Amino acid sequence: MRVLIMGAAGMVGQKLLSRLQNADTGLGNISKIYLHDMVPANTASWSGASEVLVGNIAEAAEMQKLADLKPDVIFHLASIVSGEAELEFSKGWQVNMAGSWAFLESLRQHHDDSGGTYVPKIIFTSSIAVFGPPFPDKISDEFLCAPQTSYGAQKAIVEMLIADYSRKGYIEGISIRLPTICVRPGKPNLAASSFFSGIIREPLNGVEAILPVSDDVRHWHASPRSAARFLTHAASLDLSQLGSRRSLNMPGVSCTVAEQIEALRNVAGSDVVALIKPQLEERIVKIVAGWPRNFDTARAHALGFESEASFEEIIKIYLEDDLPKP
Repeated sequence: MRVLIMGAAGMVGQKLLSRLQNADTGLGNISKIYLHDMVPANTASWSGASEVLVGNIAEAAEMQKLADLKPDVIFHLASIVSGEAELEFSKGWQVNMAGSWAFLESLRQHHDDSGGTYVPKIIFTSSIAVFGPPFPDKISDEFLCAPQTSYGAQKAIVEMLIADYSRKGYIEGISIRLPTICVRPGKPNLAASSFFSGIIREPLNGVEAILPVSDDVRHWHASPRSAARFLTHAASLDLSQLGSRRSLNMPGVSCTVAEQIEALRNVAGSDVVALIKPQLEERIVKIVAGWPRNFDTARAHALGFESEASFEEIIKIYLEDDLPKP
């Protein structure tokens, strides 16, 4: 089996690669992994055959090259993040939507050329940003997609493409709507949600962190460990059981920023919490106001997807997996 990871140099891509190496994922024997991104992906966590590919997914020719590899399983993680997609409108649509459509068209051509025998499995990382207010107390998979950001609109359109190409039999696809992944290791990025990790990660590393929203903001979270587990579990499923409903809300933890901070206090103490500095940023406040807060993920749970049960557990996973060692 040949596997392609698009967005392999990113944090989730690297967590996925490590999980494919070290966990029983139910995928069977992987003969080769292709790792694609804008920059070379690290292969240190993979001992099998691999090929590192570098290119821009916004370019149709690049998408044709990836489709020509004829991978059996494709993890489509590649995109620009929410804040960047909002600030750079054309770039967001080219990278997050047009590139995916070009890729699916190239895969369809290989399907047709094979007489219908080539049907790759695609796991697409979508986002809870596909939803917009007004929200019910808990959002189910049946809730209307009405995104209030360009990023959310781009993800929602690719979800529909995945569903339609699956309906036609060109691919076997699933879109998993990830919670905000927290606590992300490394440095802040341009995602509007970056502060959710920053207010935990930076204080745990002895650095001040800016909190740009009110602490009564409620949001939906899962750890990087869960994100990698969601992906491999989705790849192991018989996707025919999804029918025409190819998008799934992933499990997570719903909590307010205040509850995040209290969890940090319980795990690391008040001196660490004191490094969080409130400083409202209206651009972030406006974006976050249109985000969902809580989910009913009974369908995902019934299919075997699991996540953390508390935000304290999420913090402890960061301490175990990603806190830099002295």
